[in-house]
Amino acid sequence: MGAGSSDAELVRRVRLGDRAAFEVLVTRYGPGLYRFGRRMVSDDALTEDCVQETFITAWSGIEGFRQESSLKTWLFGIMANKVRRELRRLSTHTSIPMEELEIADNARTEQRAELTGLLQALDAALARLTPDQRACWILREVEHLSYEQIAEIQHTTPGGVRGRLARARQNLGRDLEGWR
Repeated sequence: MGAGSSDAELVRRVRLGDRAAFEVLVTRYGPGLYRFGRRMVSDDALTEDCVQETFITAWSGIEGFRQESSLKTWLFGIMANKVRRELRRLSTHTSIPMEELEIADNARTEQRAELTGLLQALDAALARLTPDQRACWILREVEHLSYEQIAEIQHTTPGGVRGRLARARQNLGRDLEGWR
C-alpha cells in the first residue's frame, strides 16, 4: 500500500480503518487543498485548520463517499465548504499570497523586482474578485480541475463555472492591463 495505489483502493482500505492508506491520501491531496485554502483565506493557521478539518471530515465520512465523483473532487468540495464558512465568519477578504517562485540566482535585480511586482499585482487583483470567482479561477488555473469538478465543488453547473471564470479572467485582465 503505497503512493502508487489508486484512489479507489485507498478508499477501500480507509473504510476498513487503514490509517496508512489515509496518510497516503493526506500526502497526495493535502498540498493542493492547502494551496487552495491559503489563497482563499490568506492566513496560514486558518488554512491549516481548514485542511485538518477537511481530512477529519473525510476520515469520519468516508462511508458516505459514493464515488460518483473523484476523490479529489470530494475532498475539494469539503475544503470549499470549510473555506466558505470561514469567509462568512471573517466577512473580509484580505490579500491572497501567491506561492513563492524560485528565481534563478543569476536573475538580474530588475527582473526580480518586476516579477515581485507582477505577483503583488496578481495577488491584489485576485483579492478583488468575488470569492466564487476567485475559487473557480484557483481551482481551474492552479489546481487544473475540470469545469465539471469545479461545478460540483462550488455547487453550481459547468455553465455557471464558465461564467464565473469568464468574469474572473475579464476582471484580472483589466486589473493587470499594465503588465502586458
